[in-house]
Amino acid sequence: MEFINPSSTAYKIHLYVTSKGELEMLKQIGVTVVAGMIVASGTTSIEAAGKAKGLLDPNRVVNIAHRGASGYAPEHTMLAYDMSHKKFKADYIEIDLQMTKDGQLIAMHDETVDRTTNGTGAVKDKTLAQIKRLDAGSWFNETYPAYANAKYKGLKVPTLNEIFDRYGKQANYYIETKSPEVYPGMEKKLLDTLRRHGLSSNRIKPGQVMIQSFSRDSLLKVKQLDPKLPLVQLLEAPQMTDVTNQELKTIKSYAVGVGPSFKSLTRQNTKQIRNAGLLLHPYTVNEKVDMQRMLDYGVTGVFTNFADRFNEVLKHTKKK
Repeated sequence: MEFINPSSTAYKIHLYVTSKGELEMLKQIGVTVVAGMIVASGTTSIEAAGKAKGLLDPNRVVNIAHRGASGYAPEHTMLAYDMSHKKFKADYIEIDLQMTKDGQLIAMHDETVDRTTNGTGAVKDKTLAQIKRLDAGSWFNETYPAYANAKYKGLKVPTLNEIFDRYGKQANYYIETKSPEVYPGMEKKLLDTLRRHGLSSNRIKPGQVMIQSFSRDSLLKVKQLDPKLPLVQLLEAPQMTDVTNQELKTIKSYAVGVGPSFKSLTRQNTKQIRNAGLLLHPYTVNEKVDMQRMLDYGVTGVFTNFADRFNEVLKHTKKK
């Protein structure tokens, strides 16, 4: 006769299920039954073995929605984030940060508003109120008519506070400090904002917030402010042509991974990076053939404007 630990899920089931067959079946799926009702889930050894890997697990491949679902909706708008998070179930929402004249962090890739709004000029020279008056969606309809949608007209540039207010701890964030040399104090503003929203490293699961930058100095400032936040060193394509093991060792001293242009990756340097113990998240991989090639090389995730496509490639790869 099998001994059942009184504190276990199986014991709770045993108390309320009289049929041995029912008990064994429920034990297999790990549920708790009280007064004939399933009220909670337990975890069997089978489930534990197949449990989802952590976000920083080098054996997990993550799907990073580059500027949201930016292949289908205006980048860095709430609609793009909603689509990537709710519809495509991407692992991460990627956010580029700029800072306004009055010190507000906003989601925008460029240092100027020209490309993605109906305005002109540098973000650093505009107040948040001025930024909020801009149309951040109509440009997309003009540039990508195949994906045009009337509801994109008049979309607003979101602040980092607004993004966190909307998704809270229900999303994972991959945040880039853009042009930090232009915005003194950006890193502290970012860490203060994370703290206000309960997203500091000591209040979230490992990897729920990732900080990336091309600037090593910016990453080191973040590390000083919150040593446990995982950092990713972004790399330009030319930096990958002759990257050395010593350079990767230096990066490993402060970061958990690197983010190079996918065009610079080869099977050889991918192996080199992985052997250095670093996560590898190349940008920006939009075509399925390239996604598959990156997986074949051994990357641990990709930035993509089309999170749905990458999901399909991952699904197909698992079936092989």
